[in-house]
Amino acid sequence: MCIGLSGLAGASAVVVRKNRGLIDNSQALGLSKRDFEIASQAPLKRYAAAKGLIYGAATVSDFLISDADFKASFARECGILVPENELKWDSVRPAPDRFEFTKSDWLAGFARTQGMLFRGHTLVWHQQLPKWFREVVNRQNAEKFLVEHITTVTKRYAGQMHSWDVVNEAIEPNDGQSNALRKSPWLEFLGPDYIELAFRVASAVDPKTMLVYNENDLEYDTPNQAKRTAVLKLLERLKARGTPIHALGIQSHLRGEETALNLKKLRSFLSDVASMGLKILITELDVSDQKLPSDPAVRDRIIAACYEDYLSVVLDERAVIAVLTWGLSDRHTWYSMFSPRSDGIGVRPLTLDSNLKPKLAWNAMARAFDQAQKR
Repeated sequence: MCIGLSGLAGASAVVVRKNRGLIDNSQALGLSKRDFEIASQAPLKRYAAAKGLIYGAATVSDFLISDADFKASFARECGILVPENELKWDSVRPAPDRFEFTKSDWLAGFARTQGMLFRGHTLVWHQQLPKWFREVVNRQNAEKFLVEHITTVTKRYAGQMHSWDVVNEAIEPNDGQSNALRKSPWLEFLGPDYIELAFRVASAVDPKTMLVYNENDLEYDTPNQAKRTAVLKLLERLKARGTPIHALGIQSHLRGEETALNLKKLRSFLSDVASMGLKILITELDVSDQKLPSDPAVRDRIIAACYEDYLSVVLDERAVIAVLTWGLSDRHTWYSMFSPRSDGIGVRPLTLDSNLKPKLAWNAMARAFDQAQKR
C-alpha cells in the first residue's frame, strides 16, 4: 500500500543517482527552496534504459505544438510516445468512409525526429466511438467495419509501431456475462470472438509489431480479484487458440488514498501472466489525489510513495518491459477535466509539476528504475 502520513518520515531516504553518485534529496522531500532542476539530472528514460526498460508517456499533439517548454521536456524525459486520443476511433475516423491521420501523423513524425519509439492506442474500445457509429454499424456490417478499421490504421503505421493496444478494456465482471466480457457494441454485434479477430487482423497487416491486450482496474485485489481472474482466463483462451498476442497492458491509474494494494497478490498475478510467455507493459500510470489533503507537500509525499511502492513490485517481474505514465506534467493531465478535486485546487498526479519541474514522484520513479533488475 502507499505510505500513509504516519510513515512519511521513512520516505526521506529517497535518493537519485547522478553520474554514478548519490544525491540526498531529503531537503527537497520537505519541499524546501532547493528545487529539483531537471537540467541537472539524467532524464527518466535514461534511468529506465540502463535496466533494459522503456519509459515514456502519453500526450496530445496540441500540447506539443502549442507549448514549446512542454515539448522540450517531453523530448528530454521520454523514450516512447503514446497518442492519448489521436488514434482512437472518434479522432481517426470522422466519417464511415473517411479516415483522418493529420494529428497522429504529426505525433509519429515528432517521435521519429526525437529518436523515440511510437506506440498505438487503441484499435478496439467501447468508448470514444464516433457519433455516426451507432447509426451505421449493426450486426450485419460490424465485422466489415472492424476489419476495415484495423487494416487501414495498422497499415498506415506498419513498421513504425513499437506496440499496439489492439483491444482495450474488454473485461467487466459486473456486467454479468458468463465469460466476464464487457457488454459493448463489439460484443453485441460480433460475440466474444471479436477479440481474437482483432488480434489476427492486426498481426496480418503488421506482423512485427507487439500486440497488446490493455486493461484497467488490475492493480488492487479488492474488489477487483474477479477481474484479474477473468483477464487470466481470457489470455489463456487466446493463447490456447494460437492468437497472436504478445503482451498484457496494465493501465495502473493508482489512487493516492487507497490502502488495498496487496503487493503479494499483485506479484502473484504478474507471475501468472509471465508464465504464459507474455510480456507486461505498465501503460497508463498516474496517481490520483482527489481525496488527499490539500497541502501540496503532503500530497506529493503520498503520491511519490505510491509510485515507489507500486513500481518496486511491478519491476521485480522481469516480464515487465515498459513503464508509461498517462501524461508527463501536471500542466496537462486528464484528471483536470474528468476528475478534478472538489476544493478546486490543481491536481498533482504526475512526475513533473505544472511548471515542468521534477517532483518527488520523479525521484520515486528514478529510484525504482535504479533498483530494478536489468532486463
